Amino acid sequence: MILDPRPSVIDERLKKVKRVIAVTGWKGGIGKSVTAAVLALILGKKGHRTGLLDLDFAGASAHVVLGTDGIFPKEEKGLEPPLIAGVRFMSVSFFSKRKAVPLRGANISDAIIELLAITQWGELDFLIIDMPPGINDAALDIIRLIPRTEVLAVTTPSVMAHSVLARSLELYERLKVPTLGVIENMRQGSGKPAGPAGSIRLDPKLEAALGSPEKLLKTAFASDLEKISRAIL
Repeated sequence: MILDPRPSVIDERLKKVKRVIAVTGWKGGIGKSVTAAVLALILGKKGHRTGLLDLDFAGASAHVVLGTDGIFPKEEKGLEPPLIAGVRFMSVSFFSKRKAVPLRGANISDAIIELLAITQWGELDFLIIDMPPGINDAALDIIRLIPRTEVLAVTTPSVMAHSVLARSLELYERLKVPTLGVIENMRQGSGKPAGPAGSIRLDPKLEAALGSPEKLLKTAFASDLEKISRAIL
């Protein structure tokens, strides 16, 4: 039998990280990656030591949100995440040459373990993880490898998104994964939000701010998310 020492290395790598928050959603295109990246920027701006890890191998996009062209992690007894606008950032996009990474099954688990084992986060107050959509191999691996992970869910006013959300939350409850709340993104008009965390208005100016952390933090999207973060973190 071959023993894999990397899971024990992950514990060592993350021992100085106070909280791990996985931002997840169960449909594509609902603003999960923007939410994860802007939440990290908000926390960093407030002076919290914050990291952002993009684990969406097939659809990594947090680097687009932050605008990290030409930046690469330093190698010093592992990989040191570059500092982007006050946030330590790591993503498979640094190594994939802007291409989707076609992984499945055991290869996904192996890639997640490798990325967690080689990344030197140092001391952090928050590590925000941008998860791939759905409860899949990556989600189950994070729950297994970092059992203290808290989940922050993103959904939209779509009927389909609400339906999938309800089933997924029930599954997380059965797996005993703590859920910080549900953020309803792209909300138009008034009314009761879908989850207890709050809602984010549909912001027509958000698209133009992508790639610029400074501009992102000035959007209505960031303003709404900041209010939610104060209530749940």
